[in-house]
Amino acid sequence: MDALTTNSAETDPNRGWFTPPERETDSHQRTADGGESEIPSRSPAAIRPVGRAAARKQRAAEQQAAQQQADQQEPAQEQTDHQADQPPDGPAPAEAARIPAPEPAPAPLSEPAPPLPASEAAPASAASPDALLIRRTMAEIGPVADRTTGYFYALLFIRHPELRELFPAAMDAQRDRILKALLTAAEHIDDTETLVEYLTNLGRGHRKYGTQPEHYPAVGEALIGALSRYAAAVWDPLTEAAWVRAYTVISQVMIDAAAADERHAPPWWQAEIVSHEPRTQDIAVVTVRPDQPYPFLAGQYTSLETPWWPRVWRHYSFASAPRSDGLLSFHVKAVPAGWVSNALVHRARPGDVIRLGPPAGSMVVDHTTDSGLLCVGGGTGIAPIKALVEDVVEHGRKRSVEVFYGARHDHDLYDLDTMLRMQEEHSWLSVRPVVADTPSSSLSGPLPDIVRQYGPWEMYDAYLSGPPGMIRSSMDALVGGGMPSHRIRHDALEELVAAGD
Repeated sequence: MDALTTNSAETDPNRGWFTPPERETDSHQRTADGGESEIPSRSPAAIRPVGRAAARKQRAAEQQAAQQQADQQEPAQEQTDHQADQPPDGPAPAEAARIPAPEPAPAPLSEPAPPLPASEAAPASAASPDALLIRRTMAEIGPVADRTTGYFYALLFIRHPELRELFPAAMDAQRDRILKALLTAAEHIDDTETLVEYLTNLGRGHRKYGTQPEHYPAVGEALIGALSRYAAAVWDPLTEAAWVRAYTVISQVMIDAAAADERHAPPWWQAEIVSHEPRTQDIAVVTVRPDQPYPFLAGQYTSLETPWWPRVWRHYSFASAPRSDGLLSFHVKAVPAGWVSNALVHRARPGDVIRLGPPAGSMVVDHTTDSGLLCVGGGTGIAPIKALVEDVVEHGRKRSVEVFYGARHDHDLYDLDTMLRMQEEHSWLSVRPVVADTPSSSLSGPLPDIVRQYGPWEMYDAYLSGPPGMIRSSMDALVGGGMPSHRIRHDALEELVAAGD
Protein backbone atom coordinates (compact mmCIF):
# COMPACT_ATOMS: atom_id res chain seq x y z
CA MET A 1 0.00 0.00 0.00
CA ASP A 2 1.38 3.39 -0.93
CA ALA A 3 2.26 5.68 1.92
CA LEU A 4 -0.28 8.40 2.50
CA THR A 5 0.52 12.01 1.79
CA THR A 6 0.82 13.97 5.01
CA ASN A 7 1.03 17.57 6.04
CA SER A 8 4.39 18.58 7.37
CA ALA A 9 4.24 19.53 11.02
CA GLU A 10 7.46 21.43 10.55
CA THR A 11 5.35 24.15 8.96
CA ASP A 12 2.47 23.73 11.37
CA PRO A 13 3.76 23.19 14.93
CA ASN A 14 0.28 23.30 16.38
CA ARG A 15 -0.66 19.96 14.87
CA GLY A 16 -0.58 16.73 16.86
CA TRP A 17 0.86 13.46 15.57
CA PHE A 18 -2.33 12.40 13.85
CA THR A 19 -4.33 15.61 13.59
CA PRO A 20 -6.67 15.29 10.61
CA PRO A 21 -6.00 17.79 7.81
CA GLU A 22 -8.75 19.98 6.45
CA ARG A 23 -11.24 17.92 4.46
CA GLU A 24 -10.92 18.04 0.72
CA THR A 25 -14.31 18.53 -0.85
CA ASP A 26 -13.51 17.56 -4.44
CA SER A 27 -10.76 14.97 -4.18
CA HIS A 28 -10.93 11.40 -5.42
CA GLN A 29 -9.49 8.87 -3.04
CA ARG A 30 -8.77 5.19 -3.22
CA THR A 31 -11.24 2.88 -1.61
CA ALA A 32 -10.43 -0.26 0.34
CA ASP A 33 -10.95 -2.50 -2.68
CA GLY A 34 -8.50 -0.55 -4.84
CA GLY A 35 -11.08 1.45 -6.78
CA GLU A 36 -11.65 5.18 -6.61
CA SER A 37 -14.57 7.15 -5.26
CA GLU A 38 -15.46 10.72 -4.49
CA ILE A 39 -15.37 10.23 -0.74
CA PRO A 40 -13.83 13.31 0.85
CA SER A 41 -10.33 12.64 2.12
CA ARG A 42 -10.18 12.37 5.89
CA SER A 43 -6.69 11.02 6.36
CA PRO A 44 -4.99 11.78 9.67
CA ALA A 45 -1.70 13.59 9.35
CA ALA A 46 1.24 11.42 10.32
CA ILE A 47 4.15 13.74 11.01
CA ARG A 48 5.08 14.58 14.57
CA PRO A 49 5.55 18.33 15.13
CA VAL A 50 8.50 20.08 16.69
CA GLY A 51 7.54 20.02 20.37
CA ARG A 52 7.10 23.25 22.28
CA ALA A 53 8.06 23.57 25.91
CA ALA A 54 4.45 23.93 27.05
CA ALA A 55 3.32 20.97 25.01
CA ARG A 56 6.15 18.85 26.39
CA LYS A 57 5.25 19.84 29.93
CA GLN A 58 1.59 19.00 29.40
CA ARG A 59 2.43 15.64 27.85
CA ALA A 60 4.69 14.82 30.77
CA ALA A 61 1.91 15.62 33.24
CA GLU A 62 -0.57 13.47 31.30
CA GLN A 63 1.89 10.59 31.15
CA GLN A 64 2.54 10.80 34.87
CA ALA A 65 -1.19 10.76 35.62
CA ALA A 66 -1.76 7.85 33.27
CA GLN A 67 1.09 5.90 34.83
CA GLN A 68 -0.31 6.50 38.31
CA GLN A 69 -3.73 5.23 37.25
CA ALA A 70 -2.23 2.17 35.59
CA ASP A 71 0.05 1.38 38.55
CA GLN A 72 -2.31 1.90 41.47
CA GLN A 73 -5.02 -0.53 40.49
CA GLU A 74 -5.25 -4.30 40.79
CA PRO A 75 -5.41 -6.31 37.57
CA ALA A 76 -8.96 -6.70 36.28
CA GLN A 77 -10.13 -10.19 35.44
CA GLU A 78 -11.61 -10.31 31.98
CA GLN A 79 -15.13 -11.60 31.55
CA THR A 80 -15.95 -12.88 28.10
CA ASP A 81 -18.57 -14.91 26.33
CA HIS A 82 -16.87 -17.97 24.85
CA GLN A 83 -18.98 -18.43 21.76
CA ALA A 84 -17.99 -21.68 20.12
CA ASP A 85 -16.97 -20.32 16.76
CA GLN A 86 -16.40 -16.59 17.10
CA PRO A 87 -14.94 -14.36 19.79
CA PRO A 88 -15.91 -10.84 20.81
CA ASP A 89 -15.04 -7.84 18.68
CA GLY A 90 -14.95 -4.12 18.55
CA PRO A 91 -13.48 -1.25 20.47
CA ALA A 92 -13.24 -2.73 23.92
CA PRO A 93 -10.71 -0.94 26.07
CA ALA A 94 -9.75 -1.58 29.62
CA GLU A 95 -11.10 0.73 32.25
CA ALA A 96 -8.62 3.57 32.52
CA ALA A 97 -8.14 2.95 36.21
CA ARG A 98 -7.23 -0.73 35.87
CA ILE A 99 -4.30 -2.78 34.71
CA PRO A 100 -5.57 -5.59 32.51
CA ALA A 101 -4.75 -9.08 33.74
CA PRO A 102 -2.29 -11.14 31.69
CA GLU A 103 -4.07 -13.41 29.27
CA PRO A 104 -4.31 -16.99 30.57
CA ALA A 105 -3.32 -19.71 28.14
CA PRO A 106 -5.03 -21.16 26.25
CA ALA A 107 -7.94 -18.73 27.00
CA PRO A 108 -9.53 -19.27 23.58
CA LEU A 109 -11.23 -15.92 23.18
CA SER A 110 -9.01 -13.61 25.18
CA GLU A 111 -5.45 -14.04 24.05
CA PRO A 112 -3.22 -11.37 22.41
CA ALA A 113 -4.20 -9.59 19.24
CA PRO A 114 -5.99 -11.40 16.42
CA PRO A 115 -3.82 -12.60 13.56
CA LEU A 116 -5.10 -11.65 10.17
CA PRO A 117 -7.07 -14.28 8.27
CA ALA A 118 -5.06 -16.82 6.30
CA SER A 119 -1.88 -14.81 6.59
CA GLU A 120 1.51 -15.21 8.13
CA ALA A 121 4.09 -12.56 8.76
CA ALA A 122 6.76 -12.41 6.09
CA PRO A 123 10.18 -13.82 7.03
CA ALA A 124 12.67 -11.29 8.29
CA SER A 125 14.65 -11.46 5.05
CA ALA A 126 11.58 -10.32 3.06
CA ALA A 127 10.18 -7.81 5.55
CA SER A 128 10.27 -4.08 4.94
CA PRO A 129 12.32 -1.82 7.26
CA ASP A 130 9.11 -0.58 8.92
CA ALA A 131 7.93 -4.15 9.53
CA LEU A 132 11.24 -5.05 11.15
CA LEU A 133 11.07 -2.06 13.48
CA ILE A 134 7.46 -2.86 14.37
CA ARG A 135 8.30 -6.48 15.13
CA ARG A 136 11.18 -5.37 17.33
CA THR A 137 8.77 -3.19 19.27
CA MET A 138 6.28 -6.03 19.62
CA ALA A 139 8.96 -8.33 20.99
CA GLU A 140 9.95 -5.69 23.53
CA ILE A 141 6.44 -5.07 24.86
CA GLY A 142 5.47 -8.75 24.86
CA PRO A 143 6.50 -9.40 28.50
CA VAL A 144 4.70 -6.23 29.66
CA ALA A 145 1.72 -6.31 27.31
CA ASP A 146 -0.77 -6.02 30.16
CA ARG A 147 0.87 -2.88 31.52
CA THR A 148 1.18 -1.40 28.04
CA THR A 149 -2.54 -1.94 27.54
CA GLY A 150 -3.49 -0.37 30.86
CA TYR A 151 -1.30 2.66 30.18
CA PHE A 152 -2.71 3.04 26.65
CA TYR A 153 -6.28 3.35 27.87
CA ALA A 154 -5.41 5.48 30.87
CA LEU A 155 -3.59 7.90 28.58
CA LEU A 156 -6.43 7.88 26.05
CA PHE A 157 -9.10 8.74 28.63
CA ILE A 158 -6.99 11.33 30.47
CA ARG A 159 -6.28 13.20 27.25
CA HIS A 160 -9.74 12.65 25.73
CA PRO A 161 -12.32 12.01 28.47
CA GLU A 162 -15.11 12.59 25.96
CA LEU A 163 -14.26 9.23 24.35
CA ARG A 164 -15.13 7.34 27.51
CA GLU A 165 -18.84 7.36 26.63
CA LEU A 166 -18.17 5.26 23.51
CA PHE A 167 -17.24 2.28 25.67
CA PRO A 168 -19.10 0.01 28.09
CA ALA A 169 -19.58 1.18 31.65
CA ALA A 170 -17.73 -1.92 32.89
CA MET A 171 -14.62 -1.94 30.76
CA ASP A 172 -13.19 -5.16 32.13
CA ALA A 173 -15.76 -7.07 30.09
CA GLN A 174 -14.10 -6.09 26.80
CA ARG A 175 -11.00 -4.34 27.82
CA ASP A 176 -8.29 -4.30 25.21
CA ARG A 177 -9.36 -5.60 21.84
CA ILE A 178 -8.99 -2.36 19.94
CA LEU A 179 -5.32 -2.12 20.95
CA LYS A 180 -4.78 -5.76 20.08
CA ALA A 181 -6.28 -5.23 16.65
CA LEU A 182 -4.05 -2.20 16.01
CA LEU A 183 -0.92 -4.03 17.07
CA THR A 184 -1.75 -7.02 14.93
CA ALA A 185 -2.51 -4.89 11.89
CA ALA A 186 0.79 -3.04 12.31
CA GLU A 187 2.68 -6.32 12.61
CA HIS A 188 1.23 -7.39 9.22
CA ILE A 189 1.82 -4.05 7.53
CA ASP A 190 3.62 -5.71 4.58
CA ASP A 191 0.65 -7.93 3.63
CA THR A 192 -1.42 -5.30 1.87
CA GLU A 193 -4.19 -7.52 0.47
CA THR A 194 -4.93 -9.31 3.72
CA LEU A 195 -4.45 -6.16 5.78
CA VAL A 196 -7.00 -4.21 3.74
CA GLU A 197 -9.55 -7.01 3.97
CA TYR A 198 -9.11 -7.27 7.74
CA LEU A 199 -9.21 -3.52 8.35
CA THR A 200 -12.18 -3.02 6.04
CA ASN A 201 -14.25 -5.37 8.20
CA LEU A 202 -12.93 -3.70 11.32
CA GLY A 203 -13.78 -0.22 10.05
CA ARG A 204 -17.29 -1.29 9.06
CA GLY A 205 -17.83 -2.97 12.39
CA HIS A 206 -16.68 0.04 14.38
CA ARG A 207 -19.53 2.13 13.02
CA LYS A 208 -21.85 0.55 15.58
CA TYR A 209 -19.81 2.12 18.38
CA GLY A 210 -20.22 5.62 17.00
CA THR A 211 -16.58 5.82 15.91
CA GLN A 212 -15.85 8.93 13.82
CA PRO A 213 -12.79 9.94 11.76
CA GLU A 214 -11.84 12.55 14.35
CA HIS A 215 -11.45 9.82 16.99
CA TYR A 216 -8.54 8.15 15.23
CA PRO A 217 -5.91 10.81 16.04
CA ALA A 218 -6.58 10.41 19.77
CA VAL A 219 -6.12 6.65 19.55
CA GLY A 220 -2.94 7.06 17.50
CA GLU A 221 -1.38 9.44 19.99
CA ALA A 222 -2.21 7.11 22.91
CA LEU A 223 -0.74 4.19 20.96
CA ILE A 224 2.55 5.98 20.34
CA GLY A 225 2.63 7.18 23.95
CA ALA A 226 2.20 3.67 25.33
CA LEU A 227 4.68 2.05 22.98
CA SER A 228 7.35 4.68 23.54
CA ARG A 229 7.11 4.16 27.31
CA TYR A 230 7.10 0.37 27.43
CA ALA A 231 9.44 -0.25 24.49
CA ALA A 232 11.87 2.45 25.59
CA ALA A 233 14.89 0.18 25.18
CA VAL A 234 14.35 -0.03 21.42
CA TRP A 235 12.42 3.17 20.79
CA ASP A 236 14.07 5.78 18.60
CA PRO A 237 12.98 8.29 15.93
CA LEU A 238 13.08 5.66 13.19
CA THR A 239 10.86 3.32 15.19
CA GLU A 240 8.42 6.09 15.99
CA ALA A 241 8.25 7.09 12.34
CA ALA A 242 7.56 3.48 11.34
CA TRP A 243 4.65 3.23 13.78
CA VAL A 244 3.26 6.58 12.69
CA ARG A 245 3.30 5.48 9.05
CA ALA A 246 1.71 2.15 9.93
CA TYR A 247 -1.04 3.71 12.02
CA THR A 248 -1.75 6.29 9.31
CA VAL A 249 -2.34 3.50 6.79
CA ILE A 250 -4.39 1.47 9.26
CA SER A 251 -6.64 4.35 10.26
CA GLN A 252 -7.14 5.52 6.69
CA VAL A 253 -8.32 2.11 5.49
CA MET A 254 -10.76 1.90 8.40
CA ILE A 255 -12.05 5.44 7.81
CA ASP A 256 -12.54 4.77 4.09
CA ALA A 257 -14.32 1.48 4.77
CA ALA A 258 -16.70 3.11 7.23
CA ALA A 259 -17.45 5.95 4.82
CA ALA A 260 -18.16 3.55 1.95
CA ASP A 261 -20.35 1.35 4.15
CA GLU A 262 -22.32 4.37 5.37
CA ARG A 263 -23.69 4.91 1.87
CA HIS A 264 -25.67 1.67 1.81
CA ALA A 265 -25.97 0.19 5.30
CA PRO A 266 -26.93 1.36 8.79
CA PRO A 267 -24.38 1.16 11.62
CA TRP A 268 -26.60 -1.45 13.28
CA TRP A 269 -29.98 -3.16 12.93
CA GLN A 270 -32.71 -3.34 15.56
CA ALA A 271 -34.05 -6.89 15.90
CA GLU A 272 -37.03 -8.15 17.92
CA ILE A 273 -36.79 -11.56 19.53
CA VAL A 274 -39.69 -13.62 18.16
CA SER A 275 -38.71 -17.02 19.56
CA HIS A 276 -36.61 -18.17 22.53
CA GLU A 277 -36.19 -21.95 22.70
CA PRO A 278 -34.15 -23.45 25.57
CA ARG A 279 -32.34 -26.61 24.42
CA THR A 280 -30.35 -27.40 27.58
CA GLN A 281 -29.82 -25.63 30.90
CA ASP A 282 -27.27 -23.34 29.30
CA ILE A 283 -28.09 -23.33 25.56
CA ALA A 284 -30.93 -21.52 23.80
CA VAL A 285 -31.89 -21.00 20.18
CA VAL A 286 -32.81 -17.34 19.75
CA THR A 287 -34.69 -16.20 16.64
CA VAL A 288 -35.05 -12.51 15.77
CA ARG A 289 -36.77 -10.31 13.18
CA PRO A 290 -34.60 -7.39 11.97
CA ASP A 291 -36.30 -4.02 11.47
CA GLN A 292 -35.04 -3.87 7.87
CA PRO A 293 -33.54 -6.35 5.37
CA TYR A 294 -30.35 -7.92 6.65
CA PRO A 295 -28.11 -9.34 3.90
CA PHE A 296 -25.70 -12.13 4.86
CA LEU A 297 -24.32 -15.46 3.63
CA ALA A 298 -24.59 -18.88 5.22
CA GLY A 299 -21.53 -19.50 7.36
CA GLN A 300 -21.08 -15.86 8.36
CA TYR A 301 -21.49 -14.31 11.80
CA THR A 302 -22.52 -11.02 13.36
CA SER A 303 -22.18 -9.17 16.65
CA LEU A 304 -25.05 -8.82 19.12
CA GLU A 305 -25.76 -6.20 21.79
CA THR A 306 -28.45 -6.66 24.43
CA PRO A 307 -30.39 -3.85 26.16
CA TRP A 308 -29.05 -5.04 29.52
CA TRP A 309 -25.38 -4.45 28.68
CA PRO A 310 -25.11 -1.36 26.42
CA ARG A 311 -22.04 -1.20 24.17
CA VAL A 312 -21.01 -4.77 25.03
CA TRP A 313 -21.05 -6.81 21.82
CA ARG A 314 -20.43 -10.51 21.20
CA HIS A 315 -20.04 -12.53 18.00
CA TYR A 316 -22.52 -15.26 17.11
CA SER A 317 -22.85 -17.26 13.90
CA PHE A 318 -26.08 -17.44 11.94
CA ALA A 319 -27.68 -20.83 12.52
CA SER A 320 -29.44 -20.95 9.17
CA ALA A 321 -29.06 -19.87 5.59
CA PRO A 322 -30.92 -16.68 4.57
CA ARG A 323 -34.68 -17.28 4.88
CA SER A 324 -37.57 -15.95 2.83
CA ASP A 325 -39.25 -14.61 5.97
CA GLY A 326 -36.13 -12.63 6.92
CA LEU A 327 -35.79 -14.24 10.35
CA LEU A 328 -32.34 -14.90 11.84
CA SER A 329 -31.47 -17.61 14.37
CA PHE A 330 -28.54 -17.97 16.76
CA HIS A 331 -27.37 -20.76 19.07
CA VAL A 332 -26.23 -19.21 22.34
CA LYS A 333 -24.45 -20.97 25.19
CA ALA A 334 -24.31 -19.21 28.56
CA VAL A 335 -20.79 -19.31 29.96
CA PRO A 336 -19.49 -18.31 33.40
CA ALA A 337 -19.25 -14.53 33.68
CA GLY A 338 -20.55 -14.22 30.11
CA TRP A 339 -22.52 -10.99 30.14
CA VAL A 340 -24.19 -11.19 26.76
CA SER A 341 -24.56 -14.97 26.62
CA ASN A 342 -26.21 -15.21 30.05
CA ALA A 343 -28.55 -12.37 29.18
CA LEU A 344 -29.59 -14.04 25.92
CA VAL A 345 -30.05 -17.49 27.47
CA HIS A 346 -31.55 -16.70 30.87
CA ARG A 347 -33.09 -13.22 30.58
CA ALA A 348 -34.18 -12.57 27.02
CA ARG A 349 -37.78 -13.25 26.03
CA PRO A 350 -39.93 -12.76 22.91
CA GLY A 351 -40.62 -9.06 22.45
CA ASP A 352 -37.19 -7.93 23.66
CA VAL A 353 -35.18 -5.91 21.15
CA ILE A 354 -31.47 -6.42 20.56
CA ARG A 355 -29.02 -4.85 18.13
CA LEU A 356 -27.13 -6.53 15.30
CA GLY A 357 -23.86 -5.37 13.82
CA PRO A 358 -22.95 -5.96 10.16
CA PRO A 359 -22.33 -9.50 8.90
CA ALA A 360 -18.74 -10.71 8.62
CA GLY A 361 -16.76 -13.85 7.99
CA SER A 362 -15.51 -15.80 4.99
CA MET A 363 -16.47 -19.38 5.90
CA VAL A 364 -18.90 -19.64 3.00
CA VAL A 365 -19.50 -22.36 0.44
CA ASP A 366 -17.89 -22.09 -2.98
CA HIS A 367 -20.74 -23.10 -5.28
CA THR A 368 -18.59 -22.95 -8.42
CA THR A 369 -17.04 -26.36 -7.63
CA ASP A 370 -18.36 -29.87 -7.02
CA SER A 371 -15.88 -30.67 -4.25
CA GLY A 372 -17.20 -32.49 -1.24
CA LEU A 373 -17.68 -30.61 2.03
CA LEU A 374 -16.14 -31.83 5.27
CA CYS A 375 -17.90 -29.95 8.08
CA VAL A 376 -16.61 -30.22 11.65
CA GLY A 377 -18.67 -28.52 14.36
CA GLY A 378 -17.99 -28.62 18.08
CA GLY A 379 -20.60 -27.51 20.62
CA THR A 380 -22.55 -24.49 19.40
CA GLY A 381 -20.16 -24.49 16.45
CA ILE A 382 -22.77 -26.71 14.81
CA ALA A 383 -24.82 -23.55 14.13
CA PRO A 384 -22.92 -22.31 11.05
CA ILE A 385 -22.44 -25.91 9.89
CA LYS A 386 -26.22 -26.30 9.83
CA ALA A 387 -26.44 -23.06 7.83
CA LEU A 388 -23.90 -24.35 5.31
CA VAL A 389 -25.85 -27.58 4.78
CA GLU A 390 -29.04 -25.57 4.21
CA ASP A 391 -27.14 -23.45 1.70
CA VAL A 392 -26.13 -26.53 -0.27
CA VAL A 393 -29.75 -27.72 -0.23
CA GLU A 394 -31.01 -24.39 -1.56
CA HIS A 395 -28.51 -24.39 -4.43
CA GLY A 396 -29.87 -27.77 -5.54
CA ARG A 397 -26.54 -29.37 -6.43
CA LYS A 398 -25.92 -32.81 -4.99
CA ARG A 399 -22.43 -32.93 -3.54
CA SER A 400 -21.07 -35.09 -0.77
CA VAL A 401 -21.34 -33.38 2.62
CA GLU A 402 -19.80 -35.10 5.67
CA VAL A 403 -20.70 -33.58 9.04
CA PHE A 404 -18.91 -34.47 12.28
CA TYR A 405 -20.81 -33.06 15.27
CA GLY A 406 -18.75 -33.13 18.44
CA ALA A 407 -19.52 -32.55 22.13
CA ARG A 408 -18.24 -33.65 25.53
CA HIS A 409 -21.37 -35.56 26.52
CA ASP A 410 -24.43 -36.98 24.78
CA HIS A 411 -26.74 -34.34 26.25
CA ASP A 412 -24.55 -31.61 24.75
CA LEU A 413 -25.54 -32.72 21.24
CA TYR A 414 -28.52 -30.39 21.55
CA ASP A 415 -29.21 -30.07 17.80
CA LEU A 416 -28.55 -33.67 16.77
CA ASP A 417 -32.20 -34.43 15.98
CA THR A 418 -32.30 -31.56 13.51
CA MET A 419 -29.13 -32.72 11.79
CA LEU A 420 -30.35 -36.34 11.61
CA ARG A 421 -33.65 -35.23 10.02
CA MET A 422 -31.68 -33.39 7.37
CA GLN A 423 -29.66 -36.56 6.78
CA GLU A 424 -32.86 -38.55 6.22
CA GLU A 425 -34.03 -36.01 3.63
CA HIS A 426 -30.79 -35.84 1.62
CA SER A 427 -28.87 -38.92 0.52
CA TRP A 428 -25.67 -36.94 -0.07
CA LEU A 429 -25.50 -35.84 3.59
CA SER A 430 -23.84 -37.89 6.32
CA VAL A 431 -23.97 -36.83 10.00
CA ARG A 432 -21.73 -38.46 12.61
CA PRO A 433 -22.09 -37.47 16.28
CA VAL A 434 -18.87 -37.71 18.32
CA VAL A 435 -18.71 -37.67 22.14
CA ALA A 436 -15.36 -36.99 23.72
CA ASP A 437 -15.51 -37.71 27.45
CA THR A 438 -18.06 -40.42 28.21
CA PRO A 439 -19.11 -43.80 26.80
CA SER A 440 -21.80 -43.26 24.20
CA SER A 441 -23.80 -44.87 21.45
CA SER A 442 -22.15 -42.26 19.22
CA LEU A 443 -18.54 -42.33 18.12
CA SER A 444 -16.26 -41.75 21.11
CA GLY A 445 -12.94 -39.97 21.32
CA PRO A 446 -11.33 -36.63 20.43
CA LEU A 447 -13.18 -35.10 17.49
CA PRO A 448 -10.07 -34.39 15.35
CA ASP A 449 -8.89 -37.99 15.76
CA ILE A 450 -12.25 -39.37 14.66
CA VAL A 451 -12.31 -37.07 11.62
CA ARG A 452 -8.83 -38.19 10.61
CA GLN A 453 -9.80 -41.87 10.91
CA TYR A 454 -12.56 -41.39 8.33
CA GLY A 455 -10.20 -39.79 5.83
CA PRO A 456 -8.49 -39.24 3.54
CA TRP A 457 -10.01 -35.85 2.78
CA GLU A 458 -7.70 -34.47 0.09
CA MET A 459 -10.56 -33.90 -2.35
CA TYR A 460 -12.82 -32.14 0.15
CA ASP A 461 -13.14 -28.54 1.29
CA ALA A 462 -13.12 -28.43 5.08
CA TYR A 463 -15.22 -26.09 7.24
CA LEU A 464 -14.30 -25.92 10.93
CA SER A 465 -16.35 -24.24 13.65
CA GLY A 466 -16.06 -24.60 17.41
CA PRO A 467 -13.68 -23.91 20.29
CA PRO A 468 -10.30 -22.57 19.13
CA GLY A 469 -8.45 -25.58 20.54
CA MET A 470 -10.63 -27.91 18.50
CA ILE A 471 -9.99 -25.88 15.37
CA ARG A 472 -6.24 -25.91 15.91
CA SER A 473 -6.10 -29.66 16.46
CA SER A 474 -8.49 -30.34 13.57
CA MET A 475 -6.33 -28.30 11.23
CA ASP A 476 -3.23 -30.21 12.33
CA ALA A 477 -5.02 -33.53 11.83
CA LEU A 478 -6.30 -32.63 8.37
CA VAL A 479 -3.03 -31.18 7.11
CA GLY A 480 -1.18 -34.16 8.58
CA GLY A 481 -3.57 -36.43 6.70
CA GLY A 482 -2.82 -34.81 3.36
CA MET A 483 -5.43 -32.05 3.02
CA PRO A 484 -3.98 -28.87 1.51
CA SER A 485 -4.22 -26.03 4.04
CA HIS A 486 -5.83 -23.70 1.48
CA ARG A 487 -8.86 -25.99 1.42
CA ILE A 488 -9.50 -25.58 5.15
CA ARG A 489 -11.87 -22.74 6.04
CA HIS A 490 -12.77 -21.23 9.36
CA ASP A 491 -13.31 -17.86 10.95
CA ALA A 492 -12.20 -18.50 14.51
CA LEU A 493 -8.44 -18.44 13.90
CA GLU A 494 -8.44 -14.83 12.80
CA GLU A 495 -9.02 -14.11 16.47
CA LEU A 496 -7.62 -17.21 18.12
CA VAL A 497 -4.71 -15.23 19.42
CA ALA A 498 -7.26 -12.80 20.83
CA ALA A 499 -10.06 -9.67 16.16
CA GLY A 500 -13.20 -7.17 15.04
CA ASP A 501 -13.64 -5.92 16.38
